[in-house]
Amino acid sequence: MCEANAFLTEQGREEKILDNVDELDIQGEEIRIVNIFGEQKILKAKFKSYSAAERKILLEPLR
Repeated sequence: MCEANAFLTEQGREEKILDNVDELDIQGEEIRIVNIFGEQKILKAKFKSYSAAERKILLEPLR
């Protein structure tokens, strides 16, 4: 399994927003993330980085 945890990062702080993410879909200024349980969130954010080693997705909120 290659799920990752999604975080919003702002001013050097990281806030976990969803565990076990296995789908990420960028739709213009919105990002939809879905975890293995079907829970989903849609955020006004931009993709910042992904680390497979840390199982971490970093998103940055749009202003």
